[in-house]
Amino acid sequence: MNKNRQQILVRWLRSQSKRVNCWLRLSLLLGLISAVIIVAQAWALAGLLQALIMDNTPRANLTGDFVALAALFALRAAVNYARERVGFIAGSLLRRQIRAQVLDSLARLGPAWIRGKPAGSWSSMLLEQIEDIHDFYARYLPQMSLAVLVPLLILIVVFPINWAAGLILFLTAPLIPLFMALVGMGAADANRRNFLALARLSGYFLDRLRGLETLRLFFRAEAETEELRRATEAFRQRTMEVLRLAFLSSGVLEFFASISIAVAAVYFGFSYLGELNFGSYGTGATLFAGFLVLTLAPEFFQPLRDLGTFYHAKAQAVGAAESLVSFLEHDDKTQGTGSETPVPGPVSMLARDLWVLAPDGSELAGPLNFSLPAGQRVAIVGASGAGKSSLLSVLLGFLPYRGSLQVNGRELRALAPSLWRERSSWVSQNPALPAVTLRDNILLGAPAADDAQLMQAVKDAYVAEFLAALPDGLDSAVGEDAGLLSVGQAQRVALARALIRTPDLLLLDEPTASLDVHSDRLVMRALESATRRQTTLLVTHQLQAIAYFDVVWVMHDGVIAQQGPYADLAVSDGPLADLIASRAQEL
Repeated sequence: MNKNRQQILVRWLRSQSKRVNCWLRLSLLLGLISAVIIVAQAWALAGLLQALIMDNTPRANLTGDFVALAALFALRAAVNYARERVGFIAGSLLRRQIRAQVLDSLARLGPAWIRGKPAGSWSSMLLEQIEDIHDFYARYLPQMSLAVLVPLLILIVVFPINWAAGLILFLTAPLIPLFMALVGMGAADANRRNFLALARLSGYFLDRLRGLETLRLFFRAEAETEELRRATEAFRQRTMEVLRLAFLSSGVLEFFASISIAVAAVYFGFSYLGELNFGSYGTGATLFAGFLVLTLAPEFFQPLRDLGTFYHAKAQAVGAAESLVSFLEHDDKTQGTGSETPVPGPVSMLARDLWVLAPDGSELAGPLNFSLPAGQRVAIVGASGAGKSSLLSVLLGFLPYRGSLQVNGRELRALAPSLWRERSSWVSQNPALPAVTLRDNILLGAPAADDAQLMQAVKDAYVAEFLAALPDGLDSAVGEDAGLLSVGQAQRVALARALIRTPDLLLLDEPTASLDVHSDRLVMRALESATRRQTTLLVTHQLQAIAYFDVVWVMHDGVIAQQGPYADLAVSDGPLADLIASRAQEL
């Protein structure tokens, strides 16, 4: 990672901290209070030893001092606990907000873009990588200020007592951040490589786990196991590289801190022996001064050592932010430019020289030219890869396009994506049912719907047919990935979720794929009545289901090769007649 890119990532991380500035300031304030308590502890302890050893003060006369010292220890523990809690709250809030930001971007980009990366890499980003920026906010940012303020506070206390000891601390302090920076320069790069390896490994493992039965069927299980072992070993080596840098950095910091404290101890030792007679403003080195300085010397370097420890949190956060910022930058460039409100009412569309583009800018389909009046029902057929699903994705705003695509006279890219999608419903061939119960999954389409609307959608989608067989009716659990429902039942639930919204545009992508004959018949019967309420586009391979649609679009090699009523196209030479003939031969 080059230096400019690293600076960009650090600026992005810092910009996110504005959302929790109040918590970070409170953490800094508690850190300063803890430093003041440390100075007071050292002062009280040095005063007690001076009184007991040098001044021969009776212990009974020092009871109040002992009580005060114990109270300072308890107060410091309470302040440190409060600081840890505040830092955790700050990091937790940031993690939630960044995770929400990523999820919102994924919602805007849509499934067409998400499918471009393995599911495991998205899981790695949302879980491991966002979790690994926690310490940057909870510890590193407050510690950066404390690493300057706390040593300054201790120098202010030490210099009036012994300027030589203060000078030793002052001159040796810069060595720690210098060597910390030298060692830490490679840490961010190592963490970035580690996160990239983790994302690849997560995606690889999840894909192989999902396809385990297929791998066993084709006797590929042992080969994939060996490949997974090699990928895991590579990840282990990268992880050890990060740990090696962490141990090296900690060792360097401890070495220079120990040297500095040792120099201060040697100075006071020779001063007590009478070999050194400078630094104490002519009064001579006292037990109080020596003990106070040697007690505060480790605390002088502790904030710098903590910063060195937390510097790895920064390196880890920079490595984690690489893919996060790249993803969010891509979202900013490709999405969310529109802000206009869609024209209310039935949806009509007009496309002129429309090219559907992939997220990377390559052409998926086009040029497309069509006019879709409001309320018309269109069936889209064609061979696999002809561009049918890409067309639906661009109509939903999930894919970019070139050319013109107008919705009720307004360009689609100018419309606010969220407002436009509120006007439409989409049913895919593999519907997702993320909620726990049947009722909740249907109400995802319209959370404010009343019971009458819910039951009407249940009736229209023929969900009521299998409700009696479920243990709790609409409140029955659907299981993970709708595992407690059959494919046909899940498809009808998805259709009910789409219909409860009473959309102005209904998009159906192979809604009867993989269904048995009974479920196929029920879903198509539900669609026959539901599609008459709004503008509808149906993508299907089942030619017998499209006869009642107003218009049929036949797609071939990314273009609409034929348009017209089914009855006319079926008896004309062209792609649809060829499809009908090939299906007849298959049967």
